[in-house]
Amino acid sequence: MDDNRRIHILDEATINKIAAGEVIERPASIVKELIENSIDASATDVRVEVRGSGSKLTSVLDNGEGMSREDAEIAFNKHATSKIRNIEDIEEVQTMGFRGEALSSIAAVAHVELVSRKHDALSGVKVQVTGGIVEDVSEIGSSPGTKIVVKDLFYNTPARRKYLKSARTELSHITDTVMRLALANPNVSFTLVSEGRVILRAPAGDIFDRIIQLLGSDIAKTMLPVKYEGELVKVSGFISKPEISRTGKDMQYFFVNGRSIASAAMSNAVLMGYYSLLPKGRQPLAVLNVSVNLKEVDVNVHPAKRHVRFSRESDVMDELTRAVEDALANQELIPEVKLKSSKKAQFQMPLNPEKPMIEAESPAVPVVKESKAAYRASAKDTEKRIRRSERTFLDEAPESIRIALKDMKIIGQVHDLYIIVESEDGLMLIDQHAAHERIMYEQIRRKASSGWQELLEPLTIDLTPREKAIMQEYIPYFEEMGFALSEFGPNTYIITAVPHVFGKVQDPSGIRDMVSEILSTGRIKDKNNIYDHMYKTMACRAAIKAGAPCTIEQMTNLLEQLEKAENPFTCPHGRPTIISLTMDELAKLFKRTG
Repeated sequence: MDDNRRIHILDEATINKIAAGEVIERPASIVKELIENSIDASATDVRVEVRGSGSKLTSVLDNGEGMSREDAEIAFNKHATSKIRNIEDIEEVQTMGFRGEALSSIAAVAHVELVSRKHDALSGVKVQVTGGIVEDVSEIGSSPGTKIVVKDLFYNTPARRKYLKSARTELSHITDTVMRLALANPNVSFTLVSEGRVILRAPAGDIFDRIIQLLGSDIAKTMLPVKYEGELVKVSGFISKPEISRTGKDMQYFFVNGRSIASAAMSNAVLMGYYSLLPKGRQPLAVLNVSVNLKEVDVNVHPAKRHVRFSRESDVMDELTRAVEDALANQELIPEVKLKSSKKAQFQMPLNPEKPMIEAESPAVPVVKESKAAYRASAKDTEKRIRRSERTFLDEAPESIRIALKDMKIIGQVHDLYIIVESEDGLMLIDQHAAHERIMYEQIRRKASSGWQELLEPLTIDLTPREKAIMQEYIPYFEEMGFALSEFGPNTYIITAVPHVFGKVQDPSGIRDMVSEILSTGRIKDKNNIYDHMYKTMACRAAIKAGAPCTIEQMTNLLEQLEKAENPFTCPHGRPTIISLTMDELAKLFKRTG
């Protein structure tokens, strides 16, 4: 080779491995590509089986159209596809995939075996491929449809295999992939098996049936139907009532023309549709399919087809927001309040999912704006939350001289969000939720191992298949904190004890949110980080809320506790708790100084 030549052409094997990396990032990528091929082949039943969370084996079996010997022999060639024939076809792609790279990419980094038979054929065909090279093609007896088995993923690219996450994390990605494809195709039956154990089973039905199967009946009962037809799009599916929300977006499933996609723009458009119905930092649940003219959307902007590009994105998002607004406006969102003679609060799911019934200690106060309901915490609830932290925090917290509130005068609240305090040098604004969250975080952190309390009535929590797939990894951490959990049905866990710091538990939504947030990450490696994440979530749920009215006495108690905090200046997530304005700064604002 000429010593002056630095640029050279890579060999075919290296090119194929690099190309495979664009499509096959992890075992879940294989599951996605193979299921999409099954759906394109008109399959009505798809069974996925994995071992070693897909790194050892991934098998996808379907009852689709099957392949002839001639097609099977060339299916692993690069750019081989049955989806398009010319450049014009790319403009109006109607199938799940079309790039002609999936099988070629998979075969480049694994051992692959394909067995397929057309329904009108007497026998099937078996193709064995290793490292992208077809080693054998033979006739075989088989059922109609196609089965593809992928073994030893990344066996010839050890560097990529090294960067796979834990088995539980990879399984959670596989489960999430199957869930999204199952929600996009409710007319297809899906089964996911890991190490011989059924993780997910979803018989064919309609979209509401699928939501029940995968997200649980409790969530399904709180979902509102969406049916909208605008100038550019048709939107169908379900969104959650404002009373049901999450801290993250992991319960949002978006589909464009039946294709599962990730879209921050769509998530924001849906959130905009709720306007002021959700507290800050909360996200609605959604299962929505957006149908748009094929010429208005480009599905070929990402190798794995997880993203799409709209030619008129702003207009499409506006219509999606309008679809959500219409769905919410057409529903009665004000809960029926029914008092019982007993003082014990009970939250029950009604038989009619369109009319939720809340039985509480005192009537909730719905605030109605533009035919939509928002919710305020009761004064009694505020008192409970502040007193719960005050009972132990003031005695146990270390002394702090970083802020001194004894000489300050509490003026009041602004929109039940911020406490106004007059100081000797000006004024301070205190975020009541952030302040109480800091107090609760430090209390929970100190008392995390102080014991547990048995519940009079056990709580049940429905998990999604993805959450359940990684629950086993987190159970020891929950138990060490004081939770007692055990399986109670296919996707349900029962909780019989909780940490003392929770106080009296009457509504499982706080615990459900904490469990969901912990499991949604699926990536926390360090034990201390897991606990800290749990402490922060528990503190957020236990703290008084933005929008909660406080009396002067309650505000005084809150500030006394904040004064004792180790770090009174930020909440556990890093947001400021206090903002001060000096007299000089106020004078500048009012142009009293030159």
